[in-house]
Order: sequence, then C-alpha cells, then structure tokens
Amino acid sequence: MFTLVKRTLITVACCMTGTTFAQTTPINPVSYPVVSITSGQYQNNNDNTITDTVTGLMWQKDYKVLTYNEAVEYAKSANIGGYNDWRLPNIKEMYSLILFTGVDASNRDMSKVPDGAKPFIDIDNFDFAYGTNGTRVIDSQYLTTSIYTGKIMGKDEAMFGVNFADGRIKGYPLVHPRTKQDNKFTVRLVRGNTDYGKNNFQDNNDQTISDLATQLMWTEQDSQTGMNWVEAKEWIVQLNKEQYLGHSDWRLPTIKELHTIVDYTRSPQATNSAAIKPIFAMSSIKDEQGNVNYPVFWSSTTHLRVGPKSQSQAAYFCFGECLGFMKRPNSETRTLLDVHGAGAQRAEPKEGNAEDYPYGHGPQGDVIRIENYVRAVRDLN
Repeated sequence: MFTLVKRTLITVACCMTGTTFAQTTPINPVSYPVVSITSGQYQNNNDNTITDTVTGLMWQKDYKVLTYNEAVEYAKSANIGGYNDWRLPNIKEMYSLILFTGVDASNRDMSKVPDGAKPFIDIDNFDFAYGTNGTRVIDSQYLTTSIYTGKIMGKDEAMFGVNFADGRIKGYPLVHPRTKQDNKFTVRLVRGNTDYGKNNFQDNNDQTISDLATQLMWTEQDSQTGMNWVEAKEWIVQLNKEQYLGHSDWRLPTIKELHTIVDYTRSPQATNSAAIKPIFAMSSIKDEQGNVNYPVFWSSTTHLRVGPKSQSQAAYFCFGECLGFMKRPNSETRTLLDVHGAGAQRAEPKEGNAEDYPYGHGPQGDVIRIENYVRAVRDLN
C-alpha cells in the first residue's frame, strides 16, 4: 500500500550522465553538528541528490524498497548523481533527517492516512510515501546498518530503523517471525562526512562531560529519580537557580541532542550496561517484572500526533531494554519483552498515572512509566 506524499521529477544535466568518479573526502568537513529539529538546510542538486549543508552528508533523493541483503548489494553498485561511493547510512546519519514538525500518522485505521498527519522528513526535498514497505500507513521504516547488539522479542535479530511516518526509532526484525521471509525496508543511500555521529567526549573532572564533536556539555550524573515531563522542566529550573556545577544555563535536551549520547554498541543483553558510554554515570532501575534495567530519558521535544490531544506526549530514548507487554498469538497472555531494543526512541504522555496503562500501549504493549529520568545539557561556551 503506497500513499504518495510528494514526488518531484528529476532532470539530470546531460554533462553528468555517464560520469563516474569517487569522492571520499567530506562534502563540507564538519564533525557532529546537532541538526535543528525543524530544518536540515538542504540543497537540491537536481541530479537525484540532496546535500545537507549542516552535516556535510549527501543523500539520495528518491528511495528503494529492499531487504537488508538486497540493500547491501544495491549500495555497492549505486551510481547516483555521478558518484559511486554511496553507502547505507547508520542510525546516527539517518536520524539527522528527522524533523519533529511531523505529526504521527498512527491511528486506529491503519489503512489510510488520517487528516492532519505530516511526515517527519522534509518532503520539499526528499521523496516520501506512507506505507512504502508494508500494508499499514506507518510502514515507512528506513533501513540503517545499525544492528541491535541484543535480540528483540526474545529471539529476533533486529535493525534500528527510523520511521518517518510515526517519528520513532525502533529495532525492526530482519526476518519476519512468522513467514521466515526477509523483511523489506525503505532504503535511502548517503555519502560524504564519515565522521558524522562520532563523539569526542572529555571528562572535565568536575562532574560534567563535554562532547567536543557536538559542542555540548552534559551532567555526568542523571537525575537519579523519575519524574513526569512537567516536573522535569521544573527540575531544570531548580538546577539553574542553584547554579548547579557552576552553571545557570542547563536545559532539558532536545530529542536530537539526547540521541547524540546513545551508544548503539552497548546494551543490557550484550554488555550488561545501558546504551551509553561508561564515561557517564547511569542509574539502574527495577523494571515491571522486578529485573535490573536502565531508565528511559525525557527530551524537551513534543511528539505531535493526530487527534484532540496532539501535544500531550513527549519523545524519549530507551537507554535500557525498551519493553512492551506482548500478547501471545490467539491468547490473552502477555509477556514482558524487549520489543524495540536499547536505543529506541518512542513517546509517552507528559503527565498522568502509569497505573492507567497496566499492559502498556499500542500493538507491542509499550510500557508507559511517565516518571522518567533526566540528564541536563548546556552549550559549550
């Protein structure tokens, strides 16, 4: 099922056809700039490529729908815009494209795009359609090379993908659990700036951590307790009143800032740790079954969705297993599983009572806690 949002005819200049050469140096040498949540500052090169002048990445304008193995072969042979050094993006690169001016298309009727939905990607520059790689409106999961170091659903190998229809990162199974066929994903290639997404952390020995790549300073320790989103903002205000660690300009990070400190090489299953480098202190929690896990962390970013409560949720990242109460087929029995992987990005109500969601929310029974943790950030001066 395809619902085309926007598609622009590309005319390639005659002088570009037949030209094949490799360019290995970054288009615009930068390290790891955190792209605005509203704009990527794109340049349409009119040859089926788009240059992001902030990140130094060049992107394929259109897309393909392929399995993971097919995508690997496609990238090897791709010649787009006269370049032959295209690659599949990792999760940090792909997430640079997400825009939180989007409105989540999730709704009860997944066969049609609801009124008010808006893609989480710049459709003035990139081709996009709802339902590109599946039967539901929200099946627009974009493939990356970031394979989860654990397993989702207790057994499935998964790839972290970005969904530009619902504004989330999740671990998606590479093989369909029932049909045993390779799943297909939406594929957009990238080239240039191979340093994008690489941190350069520095321990300042004063309970702060600087990232010279993003030019952000983080608190070494987190809040050590959960709180709702409104309380999280108030907690930041209090830090600034106290000039915490000598600074009065702390803030709740945007979801894209928070993503920069997620470490996809780490997970509770693979490294017995949170998905963050050990230079940071990380609280542990007891999850809904009493097992040791790690918190999810609030961002300042509202996750817009269709309906009357369009601004009632905020985006967060799972630094521990991203749990859900999965219902067994043909049964009412539910099992608490890592349904999306450590490093997934979801959203939940800014306020409320978690007891109102005894079996979570959504098709995977996403655990709703509402009282989540916080790590403060500020700009490096």
